[in-house]
Formats: sequence, structure tokens, C-alpha cells
Amino acid sequence: MSGLWHLRLLLLWGSACLWLPYLAQGALVVSGPSNSFQEISGSQSMRQKRSTSNLVEVQSVVVDCTVTSRFAHSVMTTEALNLANVSQEIFFEVDLPKTAFISNFSMEIEGQVYVGEVKEKEKAKKDYEKAVSSGQTAGLVKASGRTMEKFSVSVNIEATGSVTFILTYEELLKRKKGHYEILTRIKPEQPVQDFEIIADIYEPQGIAFIEATATFLTNELLSLVEKTVTDTKAHISFSPTLEQQRKCPGCESTIIDGDFIIKYDVRRKETLGEVQIVNGYFVHFFAPPDLPRIPKNVVFVIDRSGSMSGTKMAQTREALKAILKDLHQEDHFALVIFDDEIVTWRNSLVKATEKNVSQAISYVKTIRDNGATDINAAVLRGVRMLVKERKNGSLPERSADMIILLTDGMPNQGESNLTRIQENVRSAVGGKMSVFCLGFGNDVDYSFLDVMSKQNKGLARRIFVGSDASLQLQGFYDEVSSPLLLEVDLRYPDNAVDFLTKNQYTQLFNGSEIVVAGQVTNNDPEHFLVEVFAKGPEKDFEVQGKAHVENMDVTFPEKNYIFGDFSERLWAYLTIQQLLENSDVGTQEEKDARTAKALDMSLRYSFVTPVTSMVVTKPETEEGSGSPLIADKLTEDQRQKAEKQGGISRAGAPHAQSKLHGLSRGSPKQRAPMFKSVADVDGDPHFIIELPERHDALCFNINDEPGTIFNLVRDPKSGFVVNGQIIGKEKIHPDAKVNTYFGRFGINHKKLGLRLEVSTQEIIVFHDGKNFKLLWSDVTSIKEINMELTLARNCSLTVTLRHSVKFEVIRHTKVWKKHQIHQDYLGFYTLDSHHLSALVHGLLGQFYHGVEFEVTDQKDSNAVMYVKQKTLNVTRHWQKDFSRNVTDGENIQCWFVSNNGTGLIDGRASDYIVSGLF
Repeated sequence: MSGLWHLRLLLLWGSACLWLPYLAQGALVVSGPSNSFQEISGSQSMRQKRSTSNLVEVQSVVVDCTVTSRFAHSVMTTEALNLANVSQEIFFEVDLPKTAFISNFSMEIEGQVYVGEVKEKEKAKKDYEKAVSSGQTAGLVKASGRTMEKFSVSVNIEATGSVTFILTYEELLKRKKGHYEILTRIKPEQPVQDFEIIADIYEPQGIAFIEATATFLTNELLSLVEKTVTDTKAHISFSPTLEQQRKCPGCESTIIDGDFIIKYDVRRKETLGEVQIVNGYFVHFFAPPDLPRIPKNVVFVIDRSGSMSGTKMAQTREALKAILKDLHQEDHFALVIFDDEIVTWRNSLVKATEKNVSQAISYVKTIRDNGATDINAAVLRGVRMLVKERKNGSLPERSADMIILLTDGMPNQGESNLTRIQENVRSAVGGKMSVFCLGFGNDVDYSFLDVMSKQNKGLARRIFVGSDASLQLQGFYDEVSSPLLLEVDLRYPDNAVDFLTKNQYTQLFNGSEIVVAGQVTNNDPEHFLVEVFAKGPEKDFEVQGKAHVENMDVTFPEKNYIFGDFSERLWAYLTIQQLLENSDVGTQEEKDARTAKALDMSLRYSFVTPVTSMVVTKPETEEGSGSPLIADKLTEDQRQKAEKQGGISRAGAPHAQSKLHGLSRGSPKQRAPMFKSVADVDGDPHFIIELPERHDALCFNINDEPGTIFNLVRDPKSGFVVNGQIIGKEKIHPDAKVNTYFGRFGINHKKLGLRLEVSTQEIIVFHDGKNFKLLWSDVTSIKEINMELTLARNCSLTVTLRHSVKFEVIRHTKVWKKHQIHQDYLGFYTLDSHHLSALVHGLLGQFYHGVEFEVTDQKDSNAVMYVKQKTLNVTRHWQKDFSRNVTDGENIQCWFVSNNGTGLIDGRASDYIVSGLF
């Protein structure tokens, strides 16, 4: 059985969490909502004690986001009071998008304000090294998941003293798949007296749609999301009272734990787009509506070397099959498969007819890993195929040529010098096509792929190892699969603009947007002429028009939606971002010039970027003078290296302590924060808790006598219960071990009046006084007010219960041909459990709201795990997960906890035995 812990990773707009580590001398650790603290003696010896009350009270958490013409300015403010009778260290932690720039940070302590100062990274590093050499600690920024980075600072607060943390960061929202997204992750750890999320959005083009939701919203909290929308502005707020935040009346734990998400788009009436001039700067948003797509000619260059074995290869096959099905009939495509040899499916590109796509999918199913990695020869083969087809006139004149390379390792066959490979590809491409590079996992040199893409009108993307890798691959393809315009040239009056950002683009893709900004130098903005030239699918695209001069003071005198010089800061953000993106392309002189200009602008606008750091001097303590806190900005290359080393990247110094979802203690082991989970059961019986963000998983088996019934999920608030009965496989030999599986599930939801009895033979449904029987050979779909039920050909039953839970039951048939016997058994997969209450439990249910653990002392396949205040010996195992591939499953590597999961599960396995299915 496999309990899969999936982290849904979105572009975060902010994540706040306040947490407490040890007291002043480091002897005590506050453990959060359980109101406990621990005395530590060495890294593995702990003695738990009890405290009568929480030692820190979070008095206020306010997130205030203002968006003006896509440029977002977010301020996160947290106030906390030390209730202890001794001083203690209080930490402030925020997850923010890796594309955002921190622009301000301050701490107010007893009326004294400590403000961060942005410095050149090298100067800030010297301050840090000085602090470390004197035994002081410093703040840090580290990679946090795929799209975030974590900002953490701490300060010592006297008894009964208070502190206010204020962090400001800014970002130009990027349009993806037809909308913009603001996502705020909030983890206050306790009910807060003053809790508020506010978003004010101003878009002169007009707001086409806007929606707001949250992963933690219950039916009771849903009505608290207030939304006011007019033609050009929107106001969204969420401010639950102290009691509304509690998980239950009188509880000290909070239901506010997760993501608050806002999605919106603007109206697009004109083909020219929106051109605004504000305070001497202009910005041009270009994404014309209703454009037909341009055919594309794509060569997929796929690595099948030995390192792609197992799950990676299976996920690549699944993604390729889905991508091929998505091709349009006017597209052309080819497949180049490589290890140390280069193999092509066909010798030339073919049209994406239904027959060709079907044959290509059949070929993809046969791809197997083997051999070394010759990236140079493989990419050049793909380039030559496109060049030849162009020369022969076999491709539509107005179509987009692209190479999509997927690899997981370093070139170790043929040409292996990275610079020479880049030069070979650049020379062969000759500016005639785009090269997109996907780096699968952490063994690939991402910076090598990134530069090669930029040199050839493309971009690179990291594909993270995890159960959702196929979806990542398909998601990237979706972004580039529908070009609308080619060779887009946006022109502005030469005598009227200066310091222009990038204004020539190879393609405009469906659902995206081109943004150009610059400084207006003349005093005649009314005659600011804008022209756009591009290639469309049938004819050239040409449009021109005048800019719109926006007088913010007149249009919005209340200034609720405007923040100061947003147009200038938008231009500065975009300029710095583009300079840094190209700081590793070109001659050394060009690279140095771009880096120097990015540094100058970062300092001028107080942005924390990869070339600057923010330094905050902490207040003095009894131990000595205050030490500096250092906030850095990580490049993608640094993020990758940090992941290889275990997660934290900190100004070149080893980390002094770990973080634990709002807590900290003086142990340098890695910890996993708690996120919502999706748990599944399947197999002989296997449980897996998967953590894609850590590229890791936990697993255990439950073994008992056939006929035993276990409680898997029990939510007392909703009345949702899942029980499963074990069956045994027929013995091949009298003395052989009996393999066990789940053969029956009893699923009950009292509030919705639903009961399902699922066996390997049939499915019996009782709902709203009606009952009916289904066989696994049936194919049907039933939709009622509170329930949707779908039974598919692959013997999978999917059930969605409105505002409650979504799950899947799969019937498997395992065959032992040698002994001419087979075994039918069931798997249970939780697809969405976030509506279930915090009280949910059971062998699976206890993991729906996460688990904290750390692994250390790894030797070969063995290691030591710290989990739930216990020390366990664990072993590296492989387990099967059938959640995405019902027929074959996929192998998941995990830390195996023996003895029926003892130490990982609450109590013992026998505690979960029940007397009946219902």
C-alpha cells in the first residue's frame, strides 16, 4: 500500500511563518502547538518536558499586496510578544517567489527600528565572515522547493518584550496559460488576534476575471473572502476572527495553514496592447487577443542513457505520449533518441497526422535506457534534420522551428567539452530555430543547458525528480506548444525613449505576454507612436498606435491602488532581470558590463538580487555586540548545488541550525516542513509517504492474518471512514509465507449519506436511500448533487464527494505464470483530502496533514531517522506506486521503516484493527 505525500508546487507570492527555537542559552526548545519543550543533551539524546502555556504570542499577521499594472508590491508584517520570564530567540520566516526581489526589511524592538541595507554581495560577505569568525550567527536565504526561496531572520527578545518584523518584496507578475497568479502561503502556527490578507489590484486595461480561494478554506471560512470588483480595480480581503481561526472551540491550534490564491486576467480589446506612460516611464503590455496559432516543426531529442533508467524513463515515455497526442495536424515532428548512439524514429520530420502520431506513440513505448550520453551528436542530428527539411521546402514557410532536448546527465561520450558543445550547436543553428533544454534531476549541469538555450533563442527549465515529473514535462510543453507570432519587433520613437528593455522576441506563445519598458525623454507623450511588426501564420502582422498617458492622481485620487513610482520600479526590475539572465552569454567584456550595470541598478533601487545582499545589524545582547543578518538571492545554479548538498545555501558557510515548520533547535540535521498530503494504499501491503519537494519518501508494510480489518481513514467531523480487509494469496508451497493484500474496502460518509462496499468482484453503492451494484467489467459515470462516480475500463473507480474528499480504488490482477495462479487485490488512492478536518486519523489519515522527520548517519542503504521524538533505523527500499500507471506502476525510492511501521505510525498497527467494514 502506498500513502503518497504529494506537494502541489505553484508559483508562490509569499509565505509567512513565525517560529521559536531555543531559549537564550540554547538549553530549551519550544515545540509549538503541543505546548511542550525539550531539554537537549547531544544530537540524539532528548528529554521532553511540559510547559503550561505558549511562550510566544503572535499578535498580528498582515499581508498587504498592491498590484499596479502587473507590478506587485507585497508587505508582510508580523508582531510577536515574548511571554516567557526569560529572554529568548524569535525567528521570522517567509517563503517568497524566487523571481521576486526583496526591497526592504526592518525589525522594531522596544521602539528601536533596525533597517536592512542593500550592499554589493562581496562587501556583505565580508561582514558575514567577520560575524562568523567572532562566533556570532547570521541570517540566511535558502532554496525552498522548486519555485520559492526562504527568508529567515532571528532576534533575541527580552522577557515580556515584543518585536515587529516587516518584509517588502516586489515582482512583475508573469502571465502563464492565460492568467496571472498571486499565491500567499500562511503558517501562523496559532490563532492570531489581528490576522488579515489584503490585495488591491489596479489594471487600466480592465479586469476580465478574478477569483480567490485557499487550500484551507472550509465552508464556514469561504464567506469571509470578500471581493469587490469594478471595471479597472479589485479589492480582496480575508480577515477571520480569533475564534474563526481555531480548529475547534477553545483549541490553541489554527486552521489557517496553507495557500491563499488569487488568479486574474485583463481585458484585451486592441491588437496593439496597452501602452502606459506614468511619471516619465512607459510600459507596453503586448498579448493581442484571438490570434490564430502558427504551425510548429519540433524535433524531440530524448536522452535514454543508463542514468535515465527506471522511473525517469517511464515518466518520459508517459509525457511524450501525451505531448504527441497534443500535436496539431498542421505541425511536423521528429524523434531523436540517444545514448552513446543516435537513433531516429524516421529519417525526416513527418506531419502530425493521426496515423503518424499513433505510430510514434507505439515507438515511444519501446524506448529503453541504455549506454552513455552523447548530447553533442544528438542535438546536431536534430538541427540537421530541420535545416534539411527547410532547404527542401518540406515545411510550411510560416512556421516555427524548435528543438526540445531532455537530458538528465553530463555528456560523457563523443564531444564532452561543454563550451565546444555550445559553440557547435550555436554555429549549426545559425539563429534559424529555437533550442529548449530540459534538465532532469540534479546530475545535469543546468548552467550549461541554460547558456545553450539562450544562445539559440530558447530557454531552459529544470525538471525535478518526483512523481509529477511527467506533468512537469507536459506543463513546459504546453507553454511553448502554440506560437502565435514569430520575430516580434516592438518599436518606439528613437528620439523619445531611452534605456529600453528587450524589445525583440523570437515568438509570442498563446497565454503569455510580452512586456517592454523604458524611460520617456521628450515632453510630448501625446504623440508617442508605438509600432509592432511580426510574422503571422498567413500574413505579416503590423499594427501601430499611440500610448495612453495615465494620470494616477486624477484617475485614482484615493491612491489605494497606486504605490509611488511603480512604473520606474517596474522598468528597473525588468532591466535588472534581463541583464542577469544574459550575464553568462557573450564575450567576457559583455558579461562584465551587464553584471556591473545590474549591480549599479540593484543598489540604486535597493533590490536584493544575485549581485547584492541585504545586511541587517541585530541589536546588542548580553553576549556582545549585534551580529549582521545576511539576505542573499540565489541563482538557479546555486539552488541546484544547494539541493545536492542537502538543501541550505548560506553565504558560503555551513548552517548552524535547522528549521522545523515554525520551530528550531540546535541540531544541524535536515528537516521536512509539514504540508498537506495525499495517502494511498496498494500492493502486498505497502504504504508510501512521498515528498517530491525533498525528492524523498517514507514507506512501511503492514502484515497480519487474512481477514483482519484495519481502519485506514477516520474523520470524526465529517463522518468519513475507510476500513480495509486483508486477504491472503494461495500458498504455492505448504511452508511458504502467506502474502497479503487488501481485498475489500468499506467506505462510509455519514453526512452525505453514502456507503460503498468494494471487493475484487463487485462494487455496491448505497446513496440517499438508493442502492445499486456495479461489476469491474462495467464502464459508467454517475453524477449527483453531492457525489460523482466514474468506473473506467482499466478497473479504476474514482469517487468525488462534494466539499469533502476525492479518492480512487483500483483493482489489480497479479499473475504467476509459472504456477498458473493469479491474485485479484485492491489499491486505495486519496486524490484530494484538504477538506477533511485536522482530526482525521487512521493508518493513512494521520499523514494527510504531514509528518516531520530527519535522516542522518547514512551509510550505503542504511541510515538513522528522527521522527515523532523517536530514533529509528531505516533502509533504502524501492516500492511500487500505481497512482499514475495502473498497469505497470512506477518504482518509488523510499526510507523503509520495518516492524509494521513502528515509530512512524502513531501507536502500534494492532491499534488500528476494527471489528467490521462499517
